[in-house]
Amino acid sequence: MSDPGPAADRTGLLTTMLRIRRFEERCVELYSAGAIRGFLHLCVGEEAVAAGVLAALTPDDAVVSTYREHGHALARGVPMESLLAEMFGRVTGCSRGRGGSMHLFDASRRFYGGNAIVAGGIPVAVGLALADRLRGRPHVTACLFGDGAVAEGEFHESLNLAALWHLPVVFCCENNRYAMGTALARSHAETDLALRAGSYGVRSWAVDGMDVTAVRAATALAVDTARAGGGPCFLELRTYRFRAHSMYDADRYRDRAEVEAWRARDPVELLAAALTADGLLDEPGRKELEEAVGREIDEAVRAAEAAPVEPVEDLPRFVTTEPTGTTTGAGG
Repeated sequence: MSDPGPAADRTGLLTTMLRIRRFEERCVELYSAGAIRGFLHLCVGEEAVAAGVLAALTPDDAVVSTYREHGHALARGVPMESLLAEMFGRVTGCSRGRGGSMHLFDASRRFYGGNAIVAGGIPVAVGLALADRLRGRPHVTACLFGDGAVAEGEFHESLNLAALWHLPVVFCCENNRYAMGTALARSHAETDLALRAGSYGVRSWAVDGMDVTAVRAATALAVDTARAGGGPCFLELRTYRFRAHSMYDADRYRDRAEVEAWRARDPVELLAAALTADGLLDEPGRKELEEAVGREIDEAVRAAEAAPVEPVEDLPRFVTTEPTGTTTGAGG
């Protein structure tokens, strides 16, 4: 592990990754049972990115995510109950049950999506950073997206503007090597994504995305640089998703041996092993941690199941509004 840091911080990172892993495993069960519907994109294997990046931010910094965002939201502090209720389509969900898995949102925590469109959150992040700059607020915006987003026009336009305007944005690319089912080398002539970002004059470097302490250290450096007026930074977080692109994906485009080779570098188990080797975690401690996470998930499931759906008459709320100065009713 790189830059181990204080024991309490490392234990906290393990807790965060376990919460994400076990939460998503339960989501698979709930989806298979029909309790969760629609699309479901899991980050199993990529937990070090969520835990490491979010640990380096302050509560006042903004976060813009992609459609594979359960882990980002949990690491940001969005309550598990709120996330699960959203996926159940209940009104107590963080988006009132209207967004589902791909549109998690919590303005109170400056967590701005959840964006279903590939690269759709990148220009939003640039806008948030510009707003903070214009208002004189010393905040940073972290934007997380996949390697597939690097092929989109929004990525290049946004990096160019962020560099031109010297904005405090940290672009965090979760490079899991597959944009849906297309391998990186089959769609990008230049597979060194940090090098591509650097062509815009953005400080860029690659990071081992399976090492949570390396991710946290790299993000902290990038955040400090952006906050101090050094302009935007780009992190290529080299990671891997153990499951398919989504629950609808048959996952026939990857060799099983490749998946198993990456599973040998499971970020959760890497950190757990390091903590054990340092005498900071033993079997009873791991069991206690797992049981606590399990209880939290059980309670979130119960709360989501018991939560109401939004009344039909309230569905136009936040969608339509009456024009100013008009009235409704007969003759209105």
